[in-house]
Amino acid sequence: MVIQMAYSDFTLASVLSTFQLKMVESVGLFSEMEPVAPRAHFTKELAKKVPLATAIGTEKARSELIVADLLFELREHFEARISLFSGVDFNVDAENDLTGVCDFLVSLSPGQIVLEAPVIIVVEAKKENVIGGLGQCAAEMVAAQRFNVEKENNVSCIYGAVTSGTDWMFLKLEEKYLYIDLTIYQIAQCEKIFGILSNMVAQKA
Repeated sequence: MVIQMAYSDFTLASVLSTFQLKMVESVGLFSEMEPVAPRAHFTKELAKKVPLATAIGTEKARSELIVADLLFELREHFEARISLFSGVDFNVDAENDLTGVCDFLVSLSPGQIVLEAPVIIVVEAKKENVIGGLGQCAAEMVAAQRFNVEKENNVSCIYGAVTSGTDWMFLKLEEKYLYIDLTIYQIAQCEKIFGILSNMVAQKA
């Protein structure tokens, strides 16, 4: 009996080896992205929710109060021209263990019922270990890349983020090159994080 792996079973090393990716580490890879200010009422609400999520101290609280809200704001920023998926099955290539549930996916299509063109993968860090989530994120990014090739979508780069809600790390997959920004961006830098995500949607990051 073959035991099926899931995205969360991948380590960064196993993703690089299995899919023959070349890793490029960089400090501040996305630091040149211009900050983008979310709507004022979102910023005001976030200032209340971050301390609450921190005090509750669970992944669920950080996901619901920070991550989901920020990604919804991203969708609003693009006037619903993009779609947001949460906790969805993303089974792309069972033979290569590219199966499982994605925490969050941002797609370059307005349709909200069917996933059409994934561009950003967001993985929730377990036990606030952002580095530990890089393997899962990279595996899901490979799956998104293969999905777009199969669907003949014109998506040149796949982007990724691993976040605890308060800490954010960003990745970029272009062909066989996996770029990892070693900078950890804090939620206090909300406009910078929002700017990076916005540029990812625009395929300019």
